[in-house]
Amino acid sequence: MELVNWTVIAFCLPAVVFAGISKGGFGSGVAFASSSILALVLPPEVAVGLMLPLLMMMDVTSLWAYWKKWDWEVAKILLVGSIPGTILGALFWAWADPDAIRFLIGSVALLFVGWQAARSTGLIRLGMRFGPKTGVTSGVVLGFTSFVSHAGGPAAAVYMLGQGISKTSYQATTVLVFWAVNLFKSFFYAFMGIFTHETLMLDLILVPFAILGTWIGIRAHHMLPERVFFGITYVALTLTGAKLIWDALT
Repeated sequence: MELVNWTVIAFCLPAVVFAGISKGGFGSGVAFASSSILALVLPPEVAVGLMLPLLMMMDVTSLWAYWKKWDWEVAKILLVGSIPGTILGALFWAWADPDAIRFLIGSVALLFVGWQAARSTGLIRLGMRFGPKTGVTSGVVLGFTSFVSHAGGPAAAVYMLGQGISKTSYQATTVLVFWAVNLFKSFFYAFMGIFTHETLMLDLILVPFAILGTWIGIRAHHMLPERVFFGITYVALTLTGAKLIWDALT
């Protein structure tokens, strides 16, 4: 399909900058909103195939800013679990039809908003320290949801927020984990034909905007209150998630 048209680009530009801001400064938790938004105008496999090289560029751009500020023990446990999770995601992708993937992406979006609302109202508290088994389980969910919708952030957050690490260490650990996970799943994407010539050509146009968004995110990490950024994100995720589920069911 022809991707380089004004409608697709109009959705892509803000979505990519938005994802870069999240990846660069706010723990990657809502970067997957970009895939949800693009899935409104593109088939879901095209949307996620388009976004992965850009997310990988954001990972590389962010790594230098948080180099060696991560918590390696936390990252290691999540990465161990992410390997079987990614493989399960690949198996699901090979089996599912586009509407099932739309439904899953939309469901993950709404569940993420609900989970964040429960945290903010105190219904879910993550003050305790989780053990390695919980970390590996979170890694499995991370790998699966990351493969099918680039939405591994919530699963990583459940474990990392229970470790009591600092804001910058949390951000750095997220950057490291998703750099490795995205690199690993890129081999599956290539083998399964999720990358196409058309998505890669559009990626070349969008790379500067991915870098710009990441740079803004890195700067904003130390300056901008998270409340406004995430408030806009949750509204966007609720609307796009509901729309994707509706499209899948109808």
